[in-house]
Amino acid sequence: MENQATMSDLDSILSSRGVSRRSFMKLCAGIAAAAGLSPLAVPRVAEALESVIGATSGNLYPVIWIEGASCTGCTESFAQVETPDVASVVLDLISLNYSETLSAAAGHSVEEAKAQTIAAGNYILIYEGAVLEAFEGNALRVAGETGITALVEAAESANAVVAVGSCAVNGGWMAAHPNPAQALGVQQYLEKVGVTTPVVNVPGCPVNPEWVMSVLVDVVVMKDADLLLSRLNEFNMPGDLFNQTIHDNCERRGHFENGEFVYEFGSEEEALGYCLYPVGCRGPQTRSVCGVTLWNNRRSWCVQSGAPCIGCCEANPMNPGDNWVEVNTPFYKRMRDLRIGDFQFQPTTIAVAVTGILAACLVVHGFGMKMSGRMDGGAPFEKIRKWDAKHPEQEVGTYADPVAGGPVLDEELVHKNADPRKKN
Repeated sequence: MENQATMSDLDSILSSRGVSRRSFMKLCAGIAAAAGLSPLAVPRVAEALESVIGATSGNLYPVIWIEGASCTGCTESFAQVETPDVASVVLDLISLNYSETLSAAAGHSVEEAKAQTIAAGNYILIYEGAVLEAFEGNALRVAGETGITALVEAAESANAVVAVGSCAVNGGWMAAHPNPAQALGVQQYLEKVGVTTPVVNVPGCPVNPEWVMSVLVDVVVMKDADLLLSRLNEFNMPGDLFNQTIHDNCERRGHFENGEFVYEFGSEEEALGYCLYPVGCRGPQTRSVCGVTLWNNRRSWCVQSGAPCIGCCEANPMNPGDNWVEVNTPFYKRMRDLRIGDFQFQPTTIAVAVTGILAACLVVHGFGMKMSGRMDGGAPFEKIRKWDAKHPEQEVGTYADPVAGGPVLDEELVHKNADPRKKN
C-alpha cells in the first residue's frame, strides 16, 4: 500500500507538470543512456528519481551555483527551458541554495545561505565563467570578496565541482589573446592552489542543459562518484559526451565523403545541404555530441540550421591559450589565424606573399637576361666548359675542336658521340 501511495503521489506530481508516466520512463531511459548505462539500469534510474522528486525535506541535494567571469549564458541555457522538460524534472532533485544570477535580488540573505551550505558540507559546486587572477583577484569581486576567494572557499568543502561552460573549463573567450585579466579554468586554478576536490568539465558556449543534467544525475541521484569519475576522459570531461567529434555524428557526413561542399553561402550547394567544411566548419576537430543530443528540446543544432560548427566545445583545461575563440577565429574561414607576437594573419596570406616574392624574382631574372643580351639570340655562350678547359685530360664534354692538351678527336668520332643512336 505504501508503494502504491508513493506511486500515486509521484504520478500526481508528474501529471501536474504535464508529464505522463510513459514520458517519465522515456526520461529514465535517456538518463541511463547519457550515463553510459545499459537498458537494464532504467528501473534503477526510475527508482532513484522517484525517491527524490517531490521530496520536502532530507532528500534534496544542496547545490551552490557560482558565477565567475561570464555572460550567464549557461545559467540561461539551463533555466530557460520549456515545460515539461528534462531540466524541469531534474531541478526537483536539487536544492539550489545559492545562485548569484537567479537570486541576485535576495542580497545579503542568499550570501548567508551560501555560507551555511558550505559549513554543512555534502553539496555540489557548479561554477560558471572564467577564473580571473589579474590584480590579485580583484578583476572580479562578488559580495565584497574576490572571485578566486569565493571559488576556493566553496570548492574545498564540496563533494565535486562541475565547471559549466567553456569559460569555466579553460577561460573561454575571456582567455583569448591578449588575456589582460589572466583568465583560466577552474581545474587549473584549483590545482595551482592545492584544492583536490574532483572537477568535472562540461564545455560549450553555452553548455547544453542535457549535459549538465547527465552529470547531476550521476552525482546527485545515482550517488555514485566512482561511476562519474570513470566516465571522464583526459580532459576531465564525460567521455560519452566529449570523446567523439562533431564530424563523427554529423548529418552532412555523407556529403563530405562524396566531396560535395558548400563554398559560398547562398549558393545552390548550400540549399542542397552539402558539407560546410570549406566555409569554416570546425566539426572535424571539435569533440562533442551536439549532433546527437541537439538543442532546444532536441529540435535542432547549429549545422542542421545551416551554420558551420564554430567549435565552442574546444577547451583544454590546462591551457588557457587553447580556447575555442583563439583556436577557431575568424569564423567562416577555412583556416584559423596564425600569430607571431601581436601580428595575426591567415595561412593564405603567407602563400600569397611567397608567390609574390617568387614572381618578383622571376621578373628580375627576366630583366637581367634581357640586359645581358641572352634573350636576343646573339649572346656568346662558352664554347668549352671551364672545367674541361682547366683539366683537358679529364674533360667531360665532347667538342669538334679539341681542347688544348686533350685527346684529338676526328670528325667521325665526334659525329658518333653527338648521335647516341650510332654504335662503334
